This record gives sequence, structure tokens and C-alpha cells, in this order.
Amino acid sequence: MAVTVAVAGLGSRGRRAYAPYALDFPQEMQVTAVADILPERVEEAAKTFGIPPDRCFPSVEALVAQERLADILFLCTPDRVHVPPAIPALRKGYHLLLEKPISPSEGECEEILRVAEEEKRHVVVCHVLRYTAFYQKIKELIQSGAIGDPVTFQAVENVGYYHQAHSFVRGNWRNSEETSPMILQKCCHDMDILLWLADKHLRRVSSYGTLMHFRPACAPAGAAKRCLDGCAAKDQCPYDAEKIYITDEETGVRHVGDDWPVDVLALHPTEESVMEALRTGPYGRCVYHCDNNVVDHQVVNLELDGGVTASLTMSAFTSRQFRQLKVMGTLGDISADTDTNLITLTRFGREPEVIDVRTLTDDFSGHGGGDRRLVRETLRLVSGGEAPGTALTSLEASIESHRACFAAEYSRLRGGESVDVEAFFRTAGDSTR
Repeated sequence: MAVTVAVAGLGSRGRRAYAPYALDFPQEMQVTAVADILPERVEEAAKTFGIPPDRCFPSVEALVAQERLADILFLCTPDRVHVPPAIPALRKGYHLLLEKPISPSEGECEEILRVAEEEKRHVVVCHVLRYTAFYQKIKELIQSGAIGDPVTFQAVENVGYYHQAHSFVRGNWRNSEETSPMILQKCCHDMDILLWLADKHLRRVSSYGTLMHFRPACAPAGAAKRCLDGCAAKDQCPYDAEKIYITDEETGVRHVGDDWPVDVLALHPTEESVMEALRTGPYGRCVYHCDNNVVDHQVVNLELDGGVTASLTMSAFTSRQFRQLKVMGTLGDISADTDTNLITLTRFGREPEVIDVRTLTDDFSGHGGGDRRLVRETLRLVSGGEAPGTALTSLEASIESHRACFAAEYSRLRGGESVDVEAFFRTAGDSTR
């Protein structure tokens, strides 16, 4: 029998990454209720999944106020609207698939963990990278002893200039006061992967980073407040909204159809609907004249148990959007990147061994196949009656990466102050964290 699912939040993640699993594998999953603040999204989902009007809701709060309507609630709402509806949902008996980050509040992270344990419910956090063939192969190589004892980890998050402009300057995650700091919203994936691969607990954190470029002082001469308003810098500006959303081969509606990122601008993206969104909505604003405050570059240094060290570099200023990783051990090293899907294992004194991840899987849909595998694993846990807390990305497994991000942001705001993590979370109250 299919596991039943209610989906709250029908943005790009809920509508396109997770819910369609029910269309591809109806014997495994059935969507039985939906909620979103935009009526047109609810109407579209109702038609797609055959949901009656009494199971369609204008908000996650309205959905959760009802008697339980499904086995699992997929919570794909904005960052600050995760835990408040999650608590009553757990009390009503829902298991949760919870979009990351869990919350920008450390106190809320602890609260949802406590309630999930009390109610004996699964809460699976959408750290989708753990589920990819790419990172699982790297984990396998480390655990096999191929490079001896891992000593140093280096990760690079190449955000991509167009992705930074779309999501973190013009878009939903541009302002930490409304959502989350960049290190938590974007890079909790990277923190989670580093801690998972190292299999060590966090001891100390330091971090530096600023909003250097996307601010009024950096605007080119003649820049207009909106890209379509006769901007004199338009032809030479790589952040021009018309280029990114209309003509670019990787992101423009002429080439990607209704895929990301234009699916964020319109429910059914066409050149006409996207142009209208650029004329009137936030995605047509000049990147130098937005209300953004999140950093555009940041570095984080981590000290783990046993003297193991790790570092993360996040930068908006890259031509492509992908991740790089290097793991250095006592007997060899591993280099890998998600752009080529190649993993190079070099045992000291021997020839490099190149592993093409494309020979390990043919599913490179959302996040390298991680989105689909995450949903499948969540359904399996619930249908199989597995014990709560056993998910690969359970709350218990995910919270430490959030703590790393909270500590890193604390450090960054204080000029790179080194943070003793155990003391920090033992003594500090929950304010901005």
C-alpha cells in the first residue's frame, strides 16, 4: 500500500523536487493533501494529484489544524516556518520530511528534536547530498581505508554568479532577518557532508566573510534600479535579469522551458510571463539595489575530534554551480567534483584511480539523484516501521551541522573569533541562534 503524504509549501522544492515522486511511483506514494499561500499553486497541485477541495489549504497552519490527513508531512515552507507547524504536526502523529535548514534558531532545533523523541516520529532532514551516489562512493572509499586515516578535508561551494543573484540577492534567501544566514541556508549541506565523511564531532570553529559586491557602492555607472528600465550598464552586466531569465542557455526560459530558475518566477514560465515577472517582481531588480544582506563569500575552519581539520570555502563568484572536495589521509588522497562527476583516488606511490560516478548510477535528477533517493528512503522507513532516528539524515544526525553553522556565523560576526563549540552551546542562550 502506498504511503500517504501531505505537502506544505508548493515552491520549487515541494512542487518539483519531492511531490512528483507520487506520479512516477504511485505504488509507493500518494499525495492526499496540499497547502500553500498562493491559491494558483494549490489549484495546480489539486489537479495534478487529484486532491479534493476539502484537502486543499491556504497555509500549513490550516492543514495542520485538521485531523491527520497523511502518514508523512513534507514541510517545504520557508526557513522560519518549519518548526512552528512541525510541533503540532508531530503531536498529531505525522512523520516529517523537513526541508533544510531545520530552523535558524538553535532553540527551535532542540525543541523539535525533543518533541520528535517524545512522539516517536521520524523527522528526515533534506540533506540530500548524503543520498547521492557521488558522496556515498567517497564515504565508501574513506571507510575502506583506501587513504588510511583521513586528516584534512577541504570543500568548496561554487555557488555560481547567477545562482547567487537569483536566490541570495534578488530572491527568497537574500536577507537573514527574514530567512537564515548564508552559511546555514546554503552551506548546511556542506557542513553536513564534511561531518558525515569525517565521522568526527566538532570541537572548534572560526569563520570570515562579508557582503562585498552586491551593494549600491559597487553599482556600475548608469545602473538603473530595474534591469528593464533603460539600464545603461545592461549590455556589459552579467547579472542582467533579461540575460539570466530569458536568453542564457543554462538558465533562460528560451532554453530551460519550465525548469529552474524560471519556475520560481511563474507557475507556467513562458517568455511573456517571465518578462512580466521581471517588470514587476523582485527578480527584475538590479543586483546592486536590493534589500539583501547575506554574505557573498565566506570561509569556515573546523577542528574535529582527534585533531582532524576541515575547511569550507563558499563563493558567489564562480562561473558554474558545483561542489569540489579533497580528502587527505595518511596513505593517500581523494579529489572529486560534482561538475565532472569524477572521483580521483591516489594511494601514495601508486597511479591515480579515476572513478566516473556516471558508471555507478543513471539517476542524476535533482541534486545528483539525491532528491529522489531521499524520498524513497523516507517512504521505506515509514512503511517498514523502522525505529525513529534511524534515517541517514535524521534530526539527530543533522543537528550537529546546524550547530557548526550557528557557531560559524557567531564567529564571522565577531571578526573570526575562535569558538569552542561545547562551551558555546552549554553557556549561551538562544537569541539570534
